[in-house]
Amino acid sequence: MNRPVIGISMGDPAGIGPEIIVKALTRESVWSQCCPVVVGDARVMEQAVRFLKSDLAVEKITEPEQADPGRKAVYVYDLANADPADFTLGEVSVTGGTAAYRAVEKVIELAMKGAVAATVTAPINKEAINRAGFKYSGHTEIYAHYTGTSDYAMMLAHEDFRVIHVSTHVSLREACDRVSRKRILDVISLADENLKKMGLPHPRIAVAGLNPHAGENGLFGREEIEEIAPAVETAKLAGIDASGPFPPDTIFSMAKGGMYDIVVVMYHDQGHIPLKLTGFIYDREAGKWQDVSGVNITLGLPIIRTSVDHGTAFDQAGKGTASSASMVNAIEYAVKLGGFIK
Repeated sequence: MNRPVIGISMGDPAGIGPEIIVKALTRESVWSQCCPVVVGDARVMEQAVRFLKSDLAVEKITEPEQADPGRKAVYVYDLANADPADFTLGEVSVTGGTAAYRAVEKVIELAMKGAVAATVTAPINKEAINRAGFKYSGHTEIYAHYTGTSDYAMMLAHEDFRVIHVSTHVSLREACDRVSRKRILDVISLADENLKKMGLPHPRIAVAGLNPHAGENGLFGREEIEEIAPAVETAKLAGIDASGPFPPDTIFSMAKGGMYDIVVVMYHDQGHIPLKLTGFIYDREAGKWQDVSGVNITLGLPIIRTSVDHGTAFDQAGKGTASSASMVNAIEYAVKLGGFIK
């Protein structure tokens, strides 16, 4: 079987990204589906291997095709730009921001020219990349810029519970202004198209309202009447199985229970909170995270991009205790989106 080469950007070197990548690369399930290549600094990946006391070797390569899918190792497309002596674990730095940004930039370049079949991103720190002079609010916006994409959306998934966003990294005030008929219809269409690619022939799409009780027929706001409901009706006329708008306080339980395959949400936290409540499990007795799983997918791009759905977790960096579940999920979703494994 020809396994696709998946490019994985290293993330911020001061965070948990390098460690969770190494942990994921020990998994047989990852290697059975793809040949992973890390884009970043080989010295940082060697440090992560030491933290984890892993027996994986770190091997520098100059082209992704040099990685051997038949032999597990940490294959690194080495950018040599993050000497561990130049930054401190767990701290925001220009070095960390620059290295994280350049890794994302390079993995996009590799995907655009077909050198890797799909991309997966480890977490970056938004403050760090902005301190380094790169004025983006997150991965999604970087990908949109370098791929020349204007119609895109963020999808989060944990098992068969999924949400897709009308807006993400903007203020709540601006998010309300972005609730437009056209944008909602675009997001519904992206959800329908991509769930079909993932093997769901007839996706059931629920659309959340913006206001309490989905506006209560205009009593608490008119966005549902003037923007959201018309978008849903237009989607239905196009043959899409879309429903709503539903009250935001009940629709997620309905979707989690299996009534819908995805929920179109109106703003960042409306979707992130229920998804992370499902995938992030904190053990109060042990005083630590028991599981941090789920995946972030950017839909609408000309290349495949998936990601972990958590941050750099600076407080856990260097301890070797961070969960790799979300990284494994992200790699598996990248393979699934590309249709590489049927």
